[in-house]
Amino acid sequence: MPTRKKIGLIGAGNIGGELARLVANKELGDVVLFDIASKENFAKGKALDLEQNGSVLGYDASIRGTSNWDDLQGADVLIITAGVPRKPGQSRDDLVATNLPIIRDVASNAKRVCPDAFVIVISNPLDAMVYEYKRVVGAPKEKVVGMAGVLDSARMQLFLAREAGVSVKDVRTTVLGGHGDDMVPVLGYCTINGIPVGQVIAKEKLDAIVERTRKGGGEIVGLMGTSAYYAPATSAVAMAEAYLLDQKRLLPSAVYLDGEYGYKDIFMGVPVVIGGKGVEKIVQIDLTDDEKTMLAKSAKSVQSVIDVVKKSA
Repeated sequence: MPTRKKIGLIGAGNIGGELARLVANKELGDVVLFDIASKENFAKGKALDLEQNGSVLGYDASIRGTSNWDDLQGADVLIITAGVPRKPGQSRDDLVATNLPIIRDVASNAKRVCPDAFVIVISNPLDAMVYEYKRVVGAPKEKVVGMAGVLDSARMQLFLAREAGVSVKDVRTTVLGGHGDDMVPVLGYCTINGIPVGQVIAKEKLDAIVERTRKGGGEIVGLMGTSAYYAPATSAVAMAEAYLLDQKRLLPSAVYLDGEYGYKDIFMGVPVVIGGKGVEKIVQIDLTDDEKTMLAKSAKSVQSVIDVVKKSA
């Protein structure tokens, strides 16, 4: 008998609520919005509000708030936002000591109730958190990804479109590496309806856009006092939708590398194909010597945080 997919959202805060709204509106499946016991009523209230919203918009997805991990039994997709968001002046890496115990608790429970789920980690520091989740659960590398590249590429896409005076629909961007200030926007693979951006936008403007992309998350934290949540949620749902609907989408994602791009035992952002089997292919693109150097710098930054995680395991 056909059944709806179950999508578990870990963390009922700003991103969790937006995730629930998007998943329900797209009718990708029924939603379980999870948070800790002290925030269970908050999660239930947000879920009820969103279900009532469905009466207006016309979606029939069930949305349930809970603090009981058993309610996530057999979840098809798990999107993890749990953890403390950044505050002004903090780097993503500053959060490792705070959020590491949280991701370990999440992973231990997920291993018990939904070990086969396709997992998308949003919590920062992203590359280290997704690495630790995979280590604790022992999940296959195809089923665990970090959401970073879709968001970083989207930010760059907007900045390029605004500078060129064109629609965002016609801009394609590629951002590799860690989800931090050392990320690598690859200008050679950034185009406006097939036209290389370097033929449309002056070099000094492109350099400024690259820098703004790298600082994109911090810019929003400085303005709002907390992390972004609309664009991150939409980015994660694009990845979940690609998996649930077997869309075979080429999306930059933080995945486990085992020799690709010359790196092993590390999660880092690269182009991948996401379909019904999870990460179905890692796409290796040609990089210039400068881009390889920048990617090595980014990998070194990611590795330094992962090393902290390993030492505390």
